[in-house]
Amino acid sequence: MNAFLRFDPSNRRLSLNARDPNFYREPNKTYAAIHAAMPTFFWEEQKRWYFTGYDQVNALLRDRRFGRQITHIASREELGLPEPKPHLADFDRAESKSLLELEPPEHTRLRTLVNRAFVSRQIERLKPEIAALAHQLIDGFEKYGEVELLDRFAEIIPVTVIAKMIGVPLDMCRQLLDWSHDYVRMYQFGKTREDEDRANRAAAEFADYVIRLAAERRNDPRDDLLTLMLSPARDGQYLTEEELVSTTIVLLNAGHEATVHQIGNAVNLILRSGLDHQTMFADPRATELTVEESFRISAPVHIFHRWVLEDLEFDGIPLRKGDEVGLILAAANLDPKKFTDPLTFKPDRDEGISLSFGAGIHFCIGAPLARLEMQTALPILFDRLPNMRLLREPVVKDVYHFHGLDRLDLAW
Repeated sequence: MNAFLRFDPSNRRLSLNARDPNFYREPNKTYAAIHAAMPTFFWEEQKRWYFTGYDQVNALLRDRRFGRQITHIASREELGLPEPKPHLADFDRAESKSLLELEPPEHTRLRTLVNRAFVSRQIERLKPEIAALAHQLIDGFEKYGEVELLDRFAEIIPVTVIAKMIGVPLDMCRQLLDWSHDYVRMYQFGKTREDEDRANRAAAEFADYVIRLAAERRNDPRDDLLTLMLSPARDGQYLTEEELVSTTIVLLNAGHEATVHQIGNAVNLILRSGLDHQTMFADPRATELTVEESFRISAPVHIFHRWVLEDLEFDGIPLRKGDEVGLILAAANLDPKKFTDPLTFKPDRDEGISLSFGAGIHFCIGAPLARLEMQTALPILFDRLPNMRLLREPVVKDVYHFHGLDRLDLAW
C-alpha cells in the first residue's frame, strides 16, 4: 500500500495524508482504491466518518437529518464544541448568514430572495457577453504563440461575469480575486494560523466594501444583483445588512473560484486525452456532455461536510447528534457502481449527472452560470487555437479539497 494511504477494513478505518503530493496531484487513483476497499470509512487524520459511494453521498445531500448548521438546534456547550476563535471574528461574522451554512427556514428565505437572478432563463442572456469576453481575451494573447491560461483567461472570465452581475466595478476584479483566494484558505485541510489571519482580514475588508457599495446602490439603483438584493421580495421581506454581506461574499466567491479551477482542469484533461476536440464541441449537445464529463472526472470541489442533526444509523454506522461527517463528491463521481470505466474521460458519456454541484436544498445556486461559462468559453478557445498543446507539465495546487492548477502553460 502507498505510504500516504493505509486501510484497516476490519473496522473501516483509513489513514490518509491529504498533503502528500502523491495524493492531491492525482486524487482519482486514491478514490479508486477507496471504492475497491471500503467506500465508507473513518478518516483517522480528520477524525470523522466519510462517504464516497454515489448512492450514499446523493442520499446524504438530500437527507434532512443532516445539515450545514448545528447550533440552531443545540448549543455549543451541549455539543461539546469549542468556543469561536477571537481572531476569526470577522470571518465568522461574514459566514454567519451564508447560504452555504444555513438551514431552513433562514436558508429557504435567503435562497428565494437570491434565486431570482440565477434562474436559467436569466443566466442564458449572458451567453453573448461571455463569448465576446472569451474572444477579446484570446485576441490579446493569440499572436504570442503561448500563454499561461489561468491568469490570462480562466480567472478573468468568471470573475468579470459575476462582478458585472452583482454590480461590482470591473476595476475591483483583481482585489476580489485576492480577497477570495485568502478567504477560501479557511476551507482547506491543515490550515495554519497565518491562513486564518489572512482569511479573517479578507473577510473584514470584503464586508466593509460590500457595505459601502450597498450604500451607493441605495442612492443610485441599477440593473444589477446588488440592487435586486436591496429590494423587497414579493412578501415584502428584505435582506438584513448581515445577510446582504454574507450573501454577496458567497456569490462572489462561489461565482468564480470553482469555475476558474474547472476551466483549467477541463483544458488540461482534454489536451491530455488526445481525443478530437472538434468532435467534443461539434454541437450544443456534444458540448454539454463534454463539460459535464469534465465536472465528473475532475471536480473542482471535492468535499462537503454535514452535521448530524439527530441520533441515527447510516450505512451501518451509528452516528450521534452533533457528529460531523464528510461527503467526498469527487469520489462519488467515480463510483464504478454508477459510472462504467469511471477513471476514463469519455466526453460522450451519458450516464446521469455527477454530484459536483451537490444535491438537495444546497444544490449550487450558481450551477447554471458555471455550466454556461464552460459551454461558451471552451468551444471558442479550442476553435480559435486548434493546435493548442501543453507547453510544460501543469502545476497542481497544494490544496485539498479544492482541486485545481497553479499554472497551465500552453503553446500553439
